[in-house]
This record gives sequence, structure tokens and C-alpha cells, in this order.
Amino acid sequence: MEMTTASRPALSARQMTITGLATAVTCIIGPVAVPIPVSPVPLSLTMLALYLAAYVLGMKLGFISCLLYLLLGAVGLPVFSGFSGGLAKLSGPTGGYLIGFLFLSLICGFFIQRFPGKVWVHAAGMVCGAAVCYLFGTAWLAVQMDLTFRAALTIGVLPYLPGDVIKIIIALMIGPLLRRQTRKILVQGL
Repeated sequence: MEMTTASRPALSARQMTITGLATAVTCIIGPVAVPIPVSPVPLSLTMLALYLAAYVLGMKLGFISCLLYLLLGAVGLPVFSGFSGGLAKLSGPTGGYLIGFLFLSLICGFFIQRFPGKVWVHAAGMVCGAAVCYLFGTAWLAVQMDLTFRAALTIGVLPYLPGDVIKIIIALMIGPLLRRQTRKILVQGL
């Protein structure tokens, strides 16, 4: 029996599997965090996981993976930095950065998907995605902690920029390889 366009699932089993795996990777490395004394925002590997997910999954599935990660954390699974979870974490001072991950996923995924093979454009997409994430998170942090935007930027963004550059470089080195291998799996199967 042949499947018509109307009866095809929105996502193939392989797409769902790879999206689930990317979500699992984010859930595993996202909680690993190093507290920074000058900020309530810890240094974590979540953005690296999201950059790699954008490479592997593209815009739509990368966004879905990020959304699943946030939903798992919202229901209380300890997938956020410092092995925390729950709605209190999402609504707390660092919650804006967590929500900002959705924008980061969309923007990075768009640049990677729309401009295949153009690593410098991918880097620009990651920088833009991080900037939007930081803009949203910093505004949220300023409101939550009754700070000026500049003060929130000083404690919520500036200490993390060197690490973000390293994460982007790692993603640019590993991401294209992961994308090629994933495309083979999606097209040819295991």
C-alpha cells in the first residue's frame, strides 16, 4: 500500500530518533555547569549542545529539540545547569536565557540550513543567535533582579563571551562532520 502525502507522518521515524538523540545530548551535557562568583548565571555547555543540534537537525527539528529540552526541564527533570529543573528555574533570574535558547536554535538552524557549507555564515548565525538569546536573557535578568540593563549585561553576558567563542569554534569544527553523517543516515539508513 502506497502512502499518500496526506497520510505521511509529519516526521519520519529517523527524524524523530535523531531529534530525540539531540535532545538527550542536550539533557546530558546541559546540566554540567561551573558557577561564576560574579554572576547568578553559571557557565554551562548547553549552548554548545544547541549549536551542534542546529547543525545536525536544521532549523525546524533543532527548535523542536530545544523545546523538548525546555519542557523536560519545566516538568522537573534536572536538565538545566547545576542539575536543576522545574518551573521555578524557568521563571527565575536565569529563565530568560533558557527561553532565549529557542531563538538561538531558530536563528542558528536557519543560517546552517539556508547556507550549507558556508562555515563563516554559520559562525555569523551562531553569533546572531547568541546575541538574541543574551538580549532576551539580559532583559529578563534585569527585571528579575531589579538591575539596570547595563548591570545585568555585565554579570549575565560579559563573563561568558570568551567561552562562547570557544563553543562556536568547537561547533564549527565538529558540526559539519556531524551534519554530513546524519544526512547519510537520514537518506540511506543505518
